Amino acid sequence: MEIAIPDDYQGVVRQLACFSKLGGHTVTIYTDTVKDLDALAARLAPAEVLVLIRERTVISDALLARLPRLRMISQTGKGAAHIDLEACARRGITVATGTGSPYAPAELTWALLLAAARRIPREVAGLKAGGWQSTLGMGLRGRTLGIWGYGKIGQVVAGYGRAFGMTVLAWGRAGSLARAQADGFETAASPEELLARSDALSLHVKLTPDTRGLVTAAHLALMKPEAILVNTSRAELIAPGALAAALKAGRPGFAAVDVYEDEPVLGAAHPLLALENALCTPHLGYVERDSYELYFGQAFDNVLAWVAGLRVE
Repeated sequence: MEIAIPDDYQGVVRQLACFSKLGGHTVTIYTDTVKDLDALAARLAPAEVLVLIRERTVISDALLARLPRLRMISQTGKGAAHIDLEACARRGITVATGTGSPYAPAELTWALLLAAARRIPREVAGLKAGGWQSTLGMGLRGRTLGIWGYGKIGQVVAGYGRAFGMTVLAWGRAGSLARAQADGFETAASPEELLARSDALSLHVKLTPDTRGLVTAAHLALMKPEAILVNTSRAELIAPGALAAALKAGRPGFAAVDVYEDEPVLGAAHPLLALENALCTPHLGYVERDSYELYFGQAFDNVLAWVAGLRVE
């Protein structure tokens, strides 16, 4: 079976223990990203199976029309919004997804919050440059942690906030509010209250057509000048350009982000990277060994099941 795996940025897929599951198959792995339709179609044309790393490559109807050998797509993780499922069904292409784990993105969320609150990257850079203390950070104990979206990841982050002695304030849909209250956390009466009260605000909302641009410039203007916004979910949850403008205006005072509208971001070509009050990481949320073993292990199992003629979803 000809299997193609695009977008292995770090070149690590062959190093995973679960990669041995594909023994006996021809596997081609690409470590760069190609978005041009002609180039992408030429690259993937031999593939009978694609194993996709999250949403890094968009599988459109136009691309599928130029992949006549493709019969199966195995997605790492459970999201499939980047795949034209109707076009796949029309062409008889099986699409299988896996499950996700909340722990790696929740841990990165907390790492970003701690790093932003204590200005760790700036202080490390200053020390390496020959300097000494240059900032006054913010402690977390006794402050308010806002959680917008109390799903699996939001629940774990809220638990971290409780462990650090923070007041956790949640907002989201009715189910989120009910879960937060059942876990003993306070809930906001509105998103405006959430933003106005939060010393640190973390977004954990699934991106859908309804949530695109969910956080507006008016929302951000309600935040405290010393507040920190953390986004390890999706960049498109915030209205285009609103976060950079808000940081320049000083409300919130700082942001820590792991996600961008168009990835990968190369050549430092993003406005947030030019701001001193923004801490930016290259979408590391799920990028750690345990998550990769989980995601790719499931994806490879789905490929093998499909090859064996078993039903996969």
